[in-house]
Amino acid sequence: MRERQASQSARRDREFEAFVAGAAGRLLHAATLLTAEPAGDNPRARRLLGLSLAHTYAYWDRLHGEDPYDRARQYLATRFAREAWHRYGGGLGRARRRPVGTLGGLAPQERLILVLRLYEGVAEEQAAALLGLPVERVRTICDRATATLLHPPSGPAGPPAAAKTKTAKTAKTKAATP
Repeated sequence: MRERQASQSARRDREFEAFVAGAAGRLLHAATLLTAEPAGDNPRARRLLGLSLAHTYAYWDRLHGEDPYDRARQYLATRFAREAWHRYGGGLGRARRRPVGTLGGLAPQERLILVLRLYEGVAEEQAAALLGLPVERVRTICDRATATLLHPPSGPAGPPAAAKTKTAKTAKTKAATP
């Protein structure tokens, strides 16, 4: 009996090691995109990856034909959402401190949906079910995040429009007078 359990345990470990060898790089990249940390210095992303892989290993025997990558990605996304919820004061949309990088200008929820939809290729319906949001909301957030990335807001806000107009009029008046 013990030999059989040891054999099953060894097989399980080999299967999981093969899964990690094939999927860990992509999962780490997804976690790095979610946390918006630099690729070389990403402790939060590595922590998310470790938690996701540990969760997947704990459920390995209960997958029953389910894709382990989907399970790991799902846990990675929900764990990120939960941490963002607690870190940013009860809302995924409100960020106190913006991370640097391309995705750093997006709110955590926008990053999460963008990574799921565009990087991981998860369907809108699946992303909505995973996050507990309506499909239309996922579509809207994804579109807004994509637009923000394609057309980033210009640097710091300048003077209000009225002040710009007044300054332009003053410059024209001074140029017209000899």
